[in-house]
Amino acid sequence: MADDVTPAGYDEVSKDDVLRWLDQLDGRKASDRRGAERALIEAGPDALRFLPESRSNFSIEASERLARVRAALMAKKTTTQSKAVRIKFSGSMTLEEALEVISRETQIEFEHSADSSLPIQATSAPLSFWNALDLVLDQANLDVNHYGGDRETISLVPRAEARRRRVDSAAYAGVYRIEPTSVSARRVFNDGQQSGLNLSMELCWQPGMTPIGLTIPVDQLSGKLDDGSRLQPQTTQRTIDIAANRDIQFSEFYLPLELPAGNPTKIERISGTIDSMLPGKTHDFELPLTKIGSEKTVDSMTVKLERVQPNGGIYEVRFNVEVKDASEAMESHRQWLFQNTVYVIDRDGNRIENLGYELYRRSESGVGMGYLFDIDDLVDAKLIYSSPTSIVRSRVDFVLQDIALP
Repeated sequence: MADDVTPAGYDEVSKDDVLRWLDQLDGRKASDRRGAERALIEAGPDALRFLPESRSNFSIEASERLARVRAALMAKKTTTQSKAVRIKFSGSMTLEEALEVISRETQIEFEHSADSSLPIQATSAPLSFWNALDLVLDQANLDVNHYGGDRETISLVPRAEARRRRVDSAAYAGVYRIEPTSVSARRVFNDGQQSGLNLSMELCWQPGMTPIGLTIPVDQLSGKLDDGSRLQPQTTQRTIDIAANRDIQFSEFYLPLELPAGNPTKIERISGTIDSMLPGKTHDFELPLTKIGSEKTVDSMTVKLERVQPNGGIYEVRFNVEVKDASEAMESHRQWLFQNTVYVIDRDGNRIENLGYELYRRSESGVGMGYLFDIDDLVDAKLIYSSPTSIVRSRVDFVLQDIALP
C-alpha cells in the first residue's frame, strides 16, 4: 500500500485522513482505490463519524467500496460494544471492595445484608462478569435471588446449606453463565420413544446484554456418561428456544435427552452451543413532542416522531423505529423493540411513565408504536426512547461436567 493511504490508527484517525482516503476510493489507480478502502476499515469505528452515507459524484465502484467500508466499520463497532466485560481484581480485598470493582465495570448494584468487611481472596486474572461474581459469592456464602432485584440491581441472599459452590456448578461462555439445576428421568413401558432424560438448566446473561433470539441447536448437543456410553439428544425438535426479558437477567429451560441404557451414575461431560443476537450500546433517543416529524439516527437505528394526539384525556405519542441492515433481528425477534424503556420528560424535568402501548405498523426493517402518557403540557416536553442501536450475531460453546443422575 502506498504511504499516503496508510491508516493513522484507531486513536489517531482524523477527519483529514478520512476525507483523503474517501477521495481515493474513486482514484485513477486500482491499487489506490483498494488501499483507501483498506485504510478506512483499518482506521476503526471512530472513522464513521466522518463518513457520508453516499457521494453523488462517486462512480458505481466507489459507491460500492464506501458501502463495504460502512458495513465493515459498523460490524467492528457493534462487536466491540457487545463483548463480555472483563473483571480484574487486585489481590486481597473486602466483600464491599470486590463488589465495587464489579459495579464499576458493569454499572450494576448489589443489595445484601452480609458483612461488607468479609475478606475476599481474588485472582488477578481477568474474569467474565458471572465468573467474577461467583468467585466473590462463594467466599461470602452468598447466592443470587433473581426475583429480588431489577435491571440495575442484583439481590444477594445467604447460600443454602446444600448448595454447591457456584463456580463448581456452572460453565461460562461469553456473556453467559449456564448451570444445571435438576435432572429428571422417565421410563414409559408401553412406548419407549416417550422415555427420556430432562436436564433442567438456568441461563444467565451479563447485565445490560439481554439476548435476542436465544436458541440452542439440538444437533450441537453431545455428551458422555461415566460408564463410557454416549449421551444423545432427543431429535423431536431442531432448536431449544429460550425466552429472554430485560427485566430479569436469567431464563430457565431444559435439554431433552434420550434415556441412557445401563446404570450410569453421572454425566461426565455435556457440550453445546448458545446461538443468539446481542445488543450493542444503549442510547437515549430524545424527540421534542412539539416537533412532529423530527428524527434521530444513531448507528443503524432511526427513531422518528410521527404524531402526538389527545386520546380520552391523555396523549397518544406515535413514533417509528427503523433498524438498518438488521433483517434477522426483525424477522421473528422484534419483541426487543417493545421491551425498551419509553417515557416522557416534561418541562420541569419530571419523568412521566407510559400507560401502555399498541403496535400500529410493522415493516421489514421496523415498527410503528403508539404510547399513552398523562401529560399536562406538551411545551418543552420530550419523548425518550432508550434502546440498543445495533445488533451482533453471537455463537459461543459451553461445556458442563460431573452432573449426578437420579
